[in-house]
Amino acid sequence: MDFSSMDFTDIFGDIFGDLFGGFGFGGGSRRSSNGPMKGSNIRTTIAITFEEAAFGCEKELELTLKDECSNCHGSGAKPGTSKTTCTKCGGKGRVMMQQQTLFGVMQNVSTCPDCNGSGQIIKEKCPKCSGTGYTSSKKRIQVSIPAGIDNGQSVRIREKGEPGLNGGPRGDLLVEVRVQSHPIFQRRNYDIFSNAPISFAQATLGGEVIIDTLDGKVSYEVKAGTQTDTRIRLKGKGVPSLRNKGVRGDHYVTLIVQTPTSLNSEAKNLLRQFDALSGNTLKPGGTQVKQEKKKKGFMGKIKDAVDDL
Repeated sequence: MDFSSMDFTDIFGDIFGDLFGGFGFGGGSRRSSNGPMKGSNIRTTIAITFEEAAFGCEKELELTLKDECSNCHGSGAKPGTSKTTCTKCGGKGRVMMQQQTLFGVMQNVSTCPDCNGSGQIIKEKCPKCSGTGYTSSKKRIQVSIPAGIDNGQSVRIREKGEPGLNGGPRGDLLVEVRVQSHPIFQRRNYDIFSNAPISFAQATLGGEVIIDTLDGKVSYEVKAGTQTDTRIRLKGKGVPSLRNKGVRGDHYVTLIVQTPTSLNSEAKNLLRQFDALSGNTLKPGGTQVKQEKKKKGFMGKIKDAVDDL
């Protein structure tokens, strides 16, 4: 949050003024409610793709915004007339009420119900804005989405919100970003995670594989004997940092060994030959039986011979 424009004296003055009957914080008088006030912020959302969030983009929004009425110049009064001071609050915008309690008489300050806190009454309303002082129209606003923004974060556009009161500045426009999911990539902070399939031959013998990244397809040399679920790191292939788009996260790729599902008879025979040379795992016990026989000593072999008799 940006606290640079906030006046904490005014904030505490409002709080203690309401509690203690309108006396200002620190002994001064309370700020008048009909003074210049900043307009309210407007919030909206925008949908962007995974790649647009990573590298930034320009978007256009169409919003209905309020502007000062050109007929009454924001006063709300019919041209040729003027506002009058509210007789209920004397132009202060607030009224004080006393209430008897167990602790004595308590004073409570509240917004004037007749002028709604403005301190002034409009007797003849402007026909164009119906006394509001503002007219609404559709406008197109350009939004610059910075590189590295994440889902749920917002872009602030200064003074594109509601008009201010009594000559105050406009509020801001807060655009919340909704990032669409990606079919391959998942994001965690500035790092990207994905899976990449490799063949049984590539995993066993090693070789070149093509991996999808944010920057397009890249080549990676898989080591011989790579096991499934092996994770590799592509440095600097992640999402750019919001503070410095020249700094990027990493891309972590999990290699998944694909088991062939349809082999012809020749391929199956070659696979059986391979298995026979690499441990006979297709036979009951396979490599485990051979390893147990190697571990048996002279007495173990005699015992096996006796058992065979």
